[in-house]
Amino acid sequence: MTTPSQWGQPRTSLFTDHYELTMLQAALHSGAAHRASVFEAFARRLPDGRRYGVVGGTGRFLEGLAEFRFGAQELDFLAHNKVVNDETLSWLADFKFSGNVYGYAEGELYFPNSPILTIESTFAQACILETYVLSVLNHDSAIASAASRMIMAAGSRPCIEMGSRRTHEESAVAASRAAVIAGFHSTSNLECGLRYGVLTQGTAAHSFTLLHDSEEEAFRAQVQSMGASTTLLVDTYDVEAAVRKAVEIAGPDLGGVRLDSGDLLAQAHDVRALLDSLGNVNTRITVTSDLDEFAIAALAAAPVDSYGVGTSLVTGSGAPTASMVYKLVSRKGTDGEFRPVAKAAKNKTSVGGKKYALRRLNPRGIATAELVGIGALPENDGNDRPLVHQFMTNGELVPGWTGQAGVQRATARHAASLAEMPGAARRLQRGDPVIPTEYLQSTPAHD
Repeated sequence: MTTPSQWGQPRTSLFTDHYELTMLQAALHSGAAHRASVFEAFARRLPDGRRYGVVGGTGRFLEGLAEFRFGAQELDFLAHNKVVNDETLSWLADFKFSGNVYGYAEGELYFPNSPILTIESTFAQACILETYVLSVLNHDSAIASAASRMIMAAGSRPCIEMGSRRTHEESAVAASRAAVIAGFHSTSNLECGLRYGVLTQGTAAHSFTLLHDSEEEAFRAQVQSMGASTTLLVDTYDVEAAVRKAVEIAGPDLGGVRLDSGDLLAQAHDVRALLDSLGNVNTRITVTSDLDEFAIAALAAAPVDSYGVGTSLVTGSGAPTASMVYKLVSRKGTDGEFRPVAKAAKNKTSVGGKKYALRRLNPRGIATAELVGIGALPENDGNDRPLVHQFMTNGELVPGWTGQAGVQRATARHAASLAEMPGAARRLQRGDPVIPTEYLQSTPAHD
């Protein structure tokens, strides 16, 4: 039986592609499987028009890597379906990752060719992680990047993640986590709250109102059971009538009203004026209804207190993947020396060799470039910030990067990283990456 991990996730070893195990088998046959190797995950480009990306999923990947084992169920499946031979099954039965993992801190901003994650191990160990690395980082980074743009558009107004019903159940947990890392105030997803200590929020849907014989009956039940500080959904029938009834029932302590349809800009102004005229100057207005960063920006002048965001967030707001790749960039030769490697191809250029990175900052602490060194850390001119951290040493997790502590650390890292960006990073207009990526002491190769 598959054994759950301490983070509530299933064993991860078969979250992979068939060809990774056939490569493993052939490499074991040739003897090259045990060569020391360096793999890197990076994105050749940002989604069209985006100015930066946000690293998401590193903590989840590390949690999964700690549980990456092949137990009896997995081995029986591979044997029954003749995926690999007996020698490979024997190797997999003893598998436990024993290498090193480095990379950008979760929540950090990244740019084209930033060395987001580096795996140092044997070829065999690193090879079978490819799909798991990419599926986690591509999904979570896409969500975190979209969430960051929404947070910028919202300004000081909090955003609530509420997209669970628009995606796969495990993706919903990951999306909630990624959104909070990028600055979302809370989530509607209870499983995310359980796993990562994230604040959860929610009140009622239209079905609750429709269940009752009248809107008044529904409002009274909610206020009596949850207190006057609750938020009432006021657009099931007539918004003005619902607001008046809500104030009549809950009084001046009514916590909030939610608008989920119609012309949100006009309605927000009308509802705010009505609430104020009724003496409910402290009652908040939350708006939902298929919001994205552009809709949020359009509501900047509206008297809105918070936003609930669902579908657009959990689908990456037009960029559902970060398009990261995972490549072998260096391996030890028969002479015992590491050498950079890269495939020859005309349309996918990249650079071989292990990477290190600094964020170049000007005297005011504003980022001016992403410096990527080959084989060594670029020279720090005095106030530059190193970007690569060690997450795992000889197969053992470095504390602080996973679980609830990891989410809190990533949230703080994102806020700090965004604060050091030039002002253009905060605009929604399409454009090139807000800072360039510069290679130092490198020779371009083709990949």
